[in-house]
Amino acid sequence: MSTADSSSENISREDIRAKFSELKDSLGTTAESARTPLLGAGAAVLLMLVVLAFVLGRRRGRAGRTVVEIRRV
Repeated sequence: MSTADSSSENISREDIRAKFSELKDSLGTTAESARTPLLGAGAAVLLMLVVLAFVLGRRRGRAGRTVVEIRRV
């Protein structure tokens, strides 16, 4: 931690609030810009999982299909 110079002014509560507000606004825009690509990537992954489940289920259904023959006596 560095010591403050004797020529510097005291930090007021308003200074802290202003800096916090500036940081909060900066983080908000950064998070918003990162959210859009992640949303698209998440949707693509979800779509791929649904297609994979469909294909695997269809394949298993064809392999396990049983033919039942009914005869009258």
